[in-house]
Amino acid sequence: MNKLWIAFACVMGFSFLVLGWIGTRIYQEMPPIPEKVVTTDSQTLIAANDIAAGQNVWQALGGMEVGSVWGHGSYVAPDWTADWLHREAVFILEDWSHADFKQEFKDLNEEQQAQLTARLTKLMRTNTYDPETGIVSIDPVRAKAFASNLAHYSEVFSEGNSDYAIPAGAVTDPDRLHKLSAFFFWTSWAASTNRPDDVTSFTNNWPHERLVGNRPTGDNIVWTGVSIIMLLAGISAMAWWYASKRGEEEKDLTIPESDPLALWEATPSQRATIKYFWIVSALILVQMLLGVITAHYGVEGDGFYGFPLSDWLPYSVTRTWHIQIGLFWIATAWLAAGLFIGPLVSNYEPKWQRFGVNVLFGALLIVVVGSLAGEWLSIQNKMTDTVSFYFGHQGYEYVDLGRVWQIGLMVGLLLWLVLMIRVLLPALRQSGQQRHLVALLAVASGAIALFYGAGLTWGHHSHLTMVEYWRWWVVHLWVEGFFEVFATTVIAFTFMRLNLIRPKVAAGAALLSATIFLSGGIIGTCHHLYFSGTPTVALVWGSVFSALEVVPLVLVGFDATEDLRRSNSSPWVKKYKWPIYFFVSVAFWNMIGAGLFGFMINPPIALYYMQGLNTTPLHGHAALFGVYGMLGIGLMLLCLRVLIPGREWKEGTLRFSFWSLNIGLMTMCILSLLPVGLLQTKASVEHGYWYARSSEFMQGDLMQTLRWMRVPGDTIFFLGAVALVIFIAGLKTGHSFRKTE
Repeated sequence: MNKLWIAFACVMGFSFLVLGWIGTRIYQEMPPIPEKVVTTDSQTLIAANDIAAGQNVWQALGGMEVGSVWGHGSYVAPDWTADWLHREAVFILEDWSHADFKQEFKDLNEEQQAQLTARLTKLMRTNTYDPETGIVSIDPVRAKAFASNLAHYSEVFSEGNSDYAIPAGAVTDPDRLHKLSAFFFWTSWAASTNRPDDVTSFTNNWPHERLVGNRPTGDNIVWTGVSIIMLLAGISAMAWWYASKRGEEEKDLTIPESDPLALWEATPSQRATIKYFWIVSALILVQMLLGVITAHYGVEGDGFYGFPLSDWLPYSVTRTWHIQIGLFWIATAWLAAGLFIGPLVSNYEPKWQRFGVNVLFGALLIVVVGSLAGEWLSIQNKMTDTVSFYFGHQGYEYVDLGRVWQIGLMVGLLLWLVLMIRVLLPALRQSGQQRHLVALLAVASGAIALFYGAGLTWGHHSHLTMVEYWRWWVVHLWVEGFFEVFATTVIAFTFMRLNLIRPKVAAGAALLSATIFLSGGIIGTCHHLYFSGTPTVALVWGSVFSALEVVPLVLVGFDATEDLRRSNSSPWVKKYKWPIYFFVSVAFWNMIGAGLFGFMINPPIALYYMQGLNTTPLHGHAALFGVYGMLGIGLMLLCLRVLIPGREWKEGTLRFSFWSLNIGLMTMCILSLLPVGLLQTKASVEHGYWYARSSEFMQGDLMQTLRWMRVPGDTIFFLGAVALVIFIAGLKTGHSFRKTE
């Protein structure tokens, strides 16, 4: 066991050392924000601080929930970086074509078009940033293109655009519109301007745009090959290791004749956690409703089946709430499960534990309600850009909530950590193999509470590249990393507490799983950063270690099979059948959503064309709900099963919910998200990334039909959620229990 702890510590130390070093390289080489942008004839196009102020305007109106920048964000509106770049390139080519040849660019012969395109590529890719003065000098024709784009975006954001699901009045002030356009210009400038003494742009030539010479770099192709080789090598090594260990499987484990928890009486703090699960159930239902509305805005951006719902709940609000509420209920389910499992671990209830659980519940409610209200007020222009950052909408996907609410959530997590440590301390002081499992649970709890703090590292005017670096610490390391370790440990402890697995085996399996997962997962965070203004080093390390993330998922089927075997090992174990079934579905979606759909987009050359297309929500829905959502539901059902172990459940509603959620999610992915994403990828390769995200392509008949094909899957999925809520409510009213003699 000591060797496993040493391996765990080495993986953690090495991985964070590398990730920190990559962060310093990113800080040193991120694209500069110019003090001013001036033309060669001395016209000031962008004044000091306009770009940073424009970033704040973009954040306040919803940021990544209204289109995307550098490929990160929502999918209905365009990617503003690619859209600005293409519009600027087309404007300049048309201007030159009329000046030199007196006709439109499309009417020129191939030689003339090639001449102007080569001239444009040189103009756009030449780096004219002066590090001493902080000034970028541009040709006057780019100032004319800026004015043209400014007029277009002023119309989009002030008058609205139903194809983009942007309502009228999103931004109306001319000064804010100019600053917003300055920010879009800068993201486009970074995407098309070569790094000093280099032949690739600050975003590694992303997005794909032939008119300015944005094509995949050699590093994109080479490190894609390396990542695939690493994946195959990792799978081979994992299979070899697993085969070598098969002879060491646990044998002669005696299953108890009755449930070891049958006589368990819930402690006051455990009973206090039940209200968390009622809130989880309510939030699941609200999130599903918002998901239905958000998906519908993709085909009817200014209404909901003719009703002008966007006047009150525009797409940017519903998508923000859909994501935020999803994170809230999943995190709440996991936190409540930790608080519930704690007394089972130590057979001890600290003084004032119930009071602490109730205080935490109130704090979480304040954060949820306050943050959702602030986001709505921000998008409705009820706050200034500065106030919005603190109380409204930060504009960054998954961490949209204002800074004050973010700090409140951090305080709540620290309170939760204190409550967890208090209840785990007696078990940590005991000797025996169980101690290792408890120690891992304490480490995972500490990581969950502390790593959310990465979201507090940026400020109102922080550079977008550094925000992206830290934001993915929250999304990838906090949500996808340490929550997974926590859940693995809780599940292992549960099976141990039911005497279905020995303490030594449970502790060893959980510690090994955590080590293997984090060995790729920590440095693999960089696969989100390939094209966010980062140097090639992020692409190199991210591509290799994101491939290794997939390796342990290859064998999750073995764990799922073992869980199913345990569920049928004794008649009394069947009471825990449905929590175990949800754990099995987690293994399935880990393999499909995180493994198959995740690796489909993670290699650099794939992500170059696919980033921000519908292949991303394909992976997001299958991995976030399929893995973490199903896990949250499984943990919730497990706690509710232990709460009153002596009474049997009516399983019909729960059975319907389980299969509807899984079938609906798969139907949504296969019938809509996957084909839409693949067709977008084809368009991105053939015509350019801007076209794959354009309303011209997305509003076509075939694409609209495929987007409507989400309805069957969404409907089945939603009915499964409704059935789950009915079942949970029935546990309170008694309708979900079988009648006893």
